[in-house]
Amino acid sequence: MDISIRAYNALKGEIFSQGENALPGDKSITHRAALLSSLAEGKSIVRNFVESGVTRVMLNALFQLGIDWELEDKTLTVQGKGIQGFNSTKEAIYCGNSATTLRLLTGAVAASGIETVLDGSRGLRKRPMNRIIGPLQLMGVNLYGKNGYPPLVISKPTLPLKAINYTQSIASAQVKSCILLASLSAEGTTIIDEPGPARDHTERMLRMMGVDIQAKIISDSQNANYVYRTIINNQFPAQLKELNLTIPGDISAASFLIVATIIKPESELIIHGVGLNPTRIGLIEVLQDMGAEIMITETGEKDMEPFGDIFVRSSKLRGCTVEGPLVVRMIDEFPVFAIAAACAEGKTTVRDAVELRYKESDRIAVLCSELKRIGVSIIERADGFEIDGGHTLMGGIVDPHGDHRLAMSLAIAGLVTEKPVLVKGAEIINESFPNFTLIMKSLGA
Repeated sequence: MDISIRAYNALKGEIFSQGENALPGDKSITHRAALLSSLAEGKSIVRNFVESGVTRVMLNALFQLGIDWELEDKTLTVQGKGIQGFNSTKEAIYCGNSATTLRLLTGAVAASGIETVLDGSRGLRKRPMNRIIGPLQLMGVNLYGKNGYPPLVISKPTLPLKAINYTQSIASAQVKSCILLASLSAEGTTIIDEPGPARDHTERMLRMMGVDIQAKIISDSQNANYVYRTIINNQFPAQLKELNLTIPGDISAASFLIVATIIKPESELIIHGVGLNPTRIGLIEVLQDMGAEIMITETGEKDMEPFGDIFVRSSKLRGCTVEGPLVVRMIDEFPVFAIAAACAEGKTTVRDAVELRYKESDRIAVLCSELKRIGVSIIERADGFEIDGGHTLMGGIVDPHGDHRLAMSLAIAGLVTEKPVLVKGAEIINESFPNFTLIMKSLGA
């Protein structure tokens, strides 16, 4: 499927939390809710569940592991079997193109004490997994991946696993979550330090389920840096309470609509019921610093997650520098941020974002090459990129290289290019935002 998005008039509208044109539920929370429900003791109910390519892969994997679930009208019901309730599998568990699915499942499978193989698509087999293999082996998990890549082979470990103190050189919610899930079958206290505030949905959900888990910032006086520490205390075997939660709207999905509104003159948009987890709103803070008119009304907290409404109006942006701990708080939004930067006056620089090279694609290399195709003045750096913004964008034919976020970002660039932007292979958008084009049409595109 190819798509091309244009808007001859301003974008205007209101996106509600329910209905055909609703923002999808948060994908990161959806992923974790399905998996953690399977580890609970009893029946869990998860509302506003987003069924997309990656979440369907997780559900299929859970079924393969012997977990019964039912999905109807965006409500997922899961009959959990406890942390040691998975069945061993003769066939490899297929994780599709989702590194999140593979990394989280590896931690959960390690805790369950079974033996299995986790594999995925050709693209997933190119994703390095040493950052989960290393800490899990320290915990006593018999885990092997050829040269550190999938498929990952897990032999039946001896339980309980070992509690560890582990320091991540790069902040990663997926790696942290993998260790936390494995630690559910460890005896004692596991401590994870990281250099940035990676998203904390796993910690919040585990806390809901009765796990003693704390997070705090500690100062590293020698380097004048902050360290973000997560501590989980566990007695083996752990028991998790069932979940009963409603998933807020996905802030990452909202980011495409926000940037589209900002760059299209005379546009206005209100989005209701969006998740406002502080580890996820880095893009909004950067856009506000660049001059974007964005107002947030936090309407409450439900099921450990803050949520609220976002009002955005078209704005003139100025270039900026993004680096340090802020990077991890907007790690998924850099493709769409690059579109905003291309429309801003002056130079925008992104540093400390080498993690982008290990996403669905090498997002730095692919982003730079595809943006050049439509006339963006962008320079690739080892850990980021530089954009000279404010120039006319030409348009053209682009390839998202199987990256759903890049596909949507390139599509909304077509709102301001002289000629249309045609995005090839746009069906990949269904991986995270199935009604993206429907919502764009409802806003006038």
